Amino acid sequence: MSSLWQSIVYGYRYLCRRRLYLIVMVFVPLLCTAFFLSLMQNGLPVRVPTAIVDLDNSTMSRQMTRNLDAVQLVDITMACESYQSARAAVQRGEVYGFYVIPRNFQQDALSGRKPVINYYCDMTYFVPGTFSYKGYKSVAVQATASLISETASSKGLSGNTISALIRPISIDINPVHNPWTNYSLYLTPSFSAGVLELIIIMVTIMTLTYEIKEGSARRWLRDNRGSIVQAVTGKLLPQTLIFCIVGWCIQGMIYGFGHYPINCSRWILFITMPIFVLACQGFGLFVSCVVPNPRLALSTGTLVAMLAFSFTGFSFPVQNMYGYMGVFSWLAPVRYYFMIHVQQVLNGVGLWYSRWWYVIMIAMAFAPALLLWRFKRACLKQIYIP
Repeated sequence: MSSLWQSIVYGYRYLCRRRLYLIVMVFVPLLCTAFFLSLMQNGLPVRVPTAIVDLDNSTMSRQMTRNLDAVQLVDITMACESYQSARAAVQRGEVYGFYVIPRNFQQDALSGRKPVINYYCDMTYFVPGTFSYKGYKSVAVQATASLISETASSKGLSGNTISALIRPISIDINPVHNPWTNYSLYLTPSFSAGVLELIIIMVTIMTLTYEIKEGSARRWLRDNRGSIVQAVTGKLLPQTLIFCIVGWCIQGMIYGFGHYPINCSRWILFITMPIFVLACQGFGLFVSCVVPNPRLALSTGTLVAMLAFSFTGFSFPVQNMYGYMGVFSWLAPVRYYFMIHVQQVLNGVGLWYSRWWYVIMIAMAFAPALLLWRFKRACLKQIYIP
């Protein structure tokens, strides 16, 4: 126990010797969480800047322009005279899409010649492009419904008949556990956990593999009586404590300061964070054992952690991904934290239904112990290849 305590003290002093570690471990996750909270405090990240190309300039086209500007998802910031000028504005990055109302739109619509409305979205930026597409489509559908209503009314049909023609089936939407359809309720906790996972993996790999790079790996093992388990445990335990405290602070910012709804016991969140931290450290340790080279290990761990933002289901469901792509979603610990967050915090189901996510994270935390012999061998050889 005395040698283990000395190993823990060494791990703590190793962090204090380089203040960059403490800055990255503490301030970066908290600042990113504050950024996400302020970015999506109204439920949506942005009101997408868009352009309007009104080639008709009639009463009906101006009404469509007002309807488009009233949509929550888009904001008309530019009126262009032609398709070419609107396209140039998109290429310059001034707007994320534009809406084109053709010439003689009102005349063709009233005479039944079916005018065509075109709208263009820049899908290079997925979120703004999706929002603009949704807003454009909503206004187009409203214009069609308004035109049908006016035509049917001129034919002498009653209001009930017109309503049945426009919308024959009424849909009653009841969003469960998120009646506000607030994107931030699941994006902010998920993105914050993703940033924390990225930092944990990077710091774990750096603190372990840099012993080989700095040429101190043999002395490190000798001070721990040749036990790689004791050496790794002493190096990572101070980081585990710091990351747990930071994780609890993040949860406090989201559910305390941000007043996000929580449909489970707060003790579940309190217990989940240390398990998540250990799973991330286990992943970093696994990468260090497989690739005991600082440069290659950091590249591999960072790549997986960055891809986790796309493959773990934050913005696109894993079930709809291609099979060979969806497999990558199960590599990152943040996937299981996300599933627990959805089931416990948002849906409030019984803890029993989330048991397998906890089991997988615990297994990820301790599975790298089977490969510690490989990392020990790299420490004894102490060969650094830049």
